Amino acid sequence: MEQAVNLWPLVGVGIIILGFVLRFNPMMVVALAAIATGLAASMPVTQIFTAIGTAFVKTRNLPLIILLPLAVIGLLERHGLREHAQAWISRIASATVGRLLIVYLGVRELTAAVGLTSLGGHPQMVRPLLAPMAEGAAEARFGKLPEPVRQRVLAFCAATDNVGLFFGEDIFVAFGAIALMHTFLLSSNIDVEPLHIAVWGIPTAVCAFLIHAVRLKRLDGWLAREMGGRAAAPGAAGVAANAKGGE
Repeated sequence: MEQAVNLWPLVGVGIIILGFVLRFNPMMVVALAAIATGLAASMPVTQIFTAIGTAFVKTRNLPLIILLPLAVIGLLERHGLREHAQAWISRIASATVGRLLIVYLGVRELTAAVGLTSLGGHPQMVRPLLAPMAEGAAEARFGKLPEPVRQRVLAFCAATDNVGLFFGEDIFVAFGAIALMHTFLLSSNIDVEPLHIAVWGIPTAVCAFLIHAVRLKRLDGWLAREMGGRAAAPGAAGVAANAKGGE
């Protein structure tokens, strides 16, 4: 008879989801989830608090590592980084939102494939550079973007970074997910070298690049139709007014 698995420790996951949905204080939610998980796993209270304290001591420098780059990026933005990025991309006549994002997708996948995952990212690359450049490329062709169109462009910028990182890092042999898959296969008596797992991530990454590149090309077409229709509407209204005046 196999021993039944205790699923009660998963209550911590539910607490985190509920706490974030209700927008409670994140620190309080995580602390309560940790305590609830420990109690559900029949851990002594002293051991629970010891584990929480040990984890806090080990990660106490993490906020500094996160906040320092954000401070530098904020300083650069204050001195016109976004405006310079928009102005630079606007001077490239052949630049479109889709082409720009396809190039970034390729670079993001290649750098992630060799372990350089920190070269991109939403706070350090998408928000201060990629998003303003995409907006600049679109505004150079179509003029001022309506807010719904602008938000769609920004969403594609964020999605492109996600796709490039997610499928690119699966090729890096020292990536944690590859080590996890190697360990899981070994537990099932399947001995596969981590390098082989990484190599078989290449076809998936190529397919992801091609599929998302098609979506980005379609984004260019959607922008042309959307902004072309918006530009044509005032002209059509003017023609109708002139015809009515002629009558």
